[in-house]
Order: sequence, then C-alpha cells, then structure tokens
Amino acid sequence: MIAPETAGRRNPLPRHSRVFVAGHRGLVGSAVVRRLLAEGFTDLVTRTSAELDLRDPVAVGDFFAEQRPEVVVLAAARVGGIAANAAQPVEFLSDNLRIQLNVLDTARTYGVERLLFLGSSCIYPRLAPQPIPESALLTGPLESTNDAYAIAKIAGVLHVQALRRQYGVRWISAMPTNLYGPGDNVDPQSSHVLPALLRRTHEARAGGADRLVHWGSGAPRREFLHVDDLASACLFLLEHYDSDVPVNVGTGVDISLREVADLIARLVGYRGRIEWDTTKPDGTPRKLLDVSRLTGLGWKADISLEQGLADTYAWFRRR
Repeated sequence: MIAPETAGRRNPLPRHSRVFVAGHRGLVGSAVVRRLLAEGFTDLVTRTSAELDLRDPVAVGDFFAEQRPEVVVLAAARVGGIAANAAQPVEFLSDNLRIQLNVLDTARTYGVERLLFLGSSCIYPRLAPQPIPESALLTGPLESTNDAYAIAKIAGVLHVQALRRQYGVRWISAMPTNLYGPGDNVDPQSSHVLPALLRRTHEARAGGADRLVHWGSGAPRREFLHVDDLASACLFLLEHYDSDVPVNVGTGVDISLREVADLIARLVGYRGRIEWDTTKPDGTPRKLLDVSRLTGLGWKADISLEQGLADTYAWFRRR
C-alpha cells in the first residue's frame, strides 16, 4: 500500500541538480534528456557506451567517484524485439544484470539522492489479468520469447526494493509499456514491433510491392506509448513519487497489431495487400497495463497513437 504522505507529495528537483542519464543515446534516454533540458535542468551528465561501459564495475566506480551525480535515470539496457531476444538470451540476461548491478550498487555507495530505474511491462506473467496491475509481478510464468530480458528487469525492481529496505534510499522503479518515437531502433533484425512494421511498410511502398507479409497472426493486442510521454512521466515520478511499488506507465488503451499495421499503411500510403505469417510467433496475446496508480497521482499520456506515428514517420523519413 502506498503511503499517501510519500506517494503524491511534490518534491521538486532543483534545476541545478547534477543528473546522470544512463543510456542517453537510446530511445528512452534521448527523450529524457530532451525533457530535462526543456524543463530547465542545467547540469546533465551523459556518456556513450564507448566512453563508459556500464558492464565494467571499475569503470562505473571511477565515473561516479569523479562526477558525483545527485540524480540518476537508469535508461541504459540491451533491448530488442522477439527475434533478437530469441537469438541472444544470454546477452539480454547478462548485459542487463551487469549494467543494473554496477549502476545501482555504485550509486548507493556515492550517495545518489534520487534514482529512477526503468524496467519493462514484459516483467509481468504471460497470462496476467488485463489490464495488468503492479501486483501481478511474480504471480505466473513469463512469456518465453523474452524471459531472459524480463528476469533481468525483475531483478532490477527487486534490487531497488532491497536498497530502499536496507539503506533507506528514496529510489523508485517505473514499468513502461511498448515504446516508440524518434530515435527508435528500426533495424529489421533487432527492432520492436512498431518500428519494424513502420520500416517494412515504408520499404514496401518505396519498392512498389503489391504484397506485404508481417510476422504472426496480427491478433495480439498491444499498448503503445510515445517516448516523449514516458520522459514526461519520468520527471513527474521523480518529483511526486516515493514508494517501493513499481509504477506502470502507459496510455491505458490497447490496439491489435493488425489495426496498427493498417494505421501505418494509411500513414505511409501503402496500398498493397497485407498478409500475416502465422508460422511466426505472436508473443504475449495481450499486454495492457493498469495505469490507475499513475493517473491517480495526476499524470496521463498526451500524445495519441495517430499523432505519435506521424511524428515517428516524419523522423524516420528525415534520417
């Protein structure tokens, strides 16, 4: 149960706080940086993976000793879609565990005041009740197509809870739903479903294809959140939330992949036939988050799927 005196009270972050955004070149991290700059933060610390390998405990220790961040947003992770998770479960488990252990333990050693750990909605059981409440965590088997990644993220949630319990830190965890937006990974082998659909539909139109085949049945339902909305929620939670309960972040609305594919086809201007390869995996049948905890605090998503898709496609075409 969230204590009302800690869950909804606003605790503004001083805009001169030194904030380390881990993973600032990724989809989420870059959006968080944009949001913080727009909100007047003046002392952001970032490092590329070439400059700082978060899997290396010595390098992470040296970085924190030198930079002494006061706030950390842990958005760095190895991420990917069904194909990437299936091909590299060891890397998805090992790399994410090492990143989390190094950053969380070192941040505690150097007295970081506020930290937000970003997980994923895939931490919940494959057949969780819909919409999925935060209480569904650890109540059933995971989706097998991304269980290694999910286990790593669950470990991160429990790590934050353990640090709160043992050391009294005011750190929190947020579980975003499926994300998309400018800066997304559109690689055909490793991207998530929405950018993969966007790229493949664009290429089909550009190539004049009269037939486009997508993976699975198109029946699974997904909730999609624009990454700029997530960035807004991240700052909101850092300033309004202080509990060991992980918070779902989403729109509270889902849509079938078949409907998403049709939306994208209209946006891109593809007029060919869309088919579905049912020999390929569908993944979780439905994944809609219960976002009542977050909306109860006073935050809700602003960007519609249609608006967000148009924004993302404009970015895709520019690049």
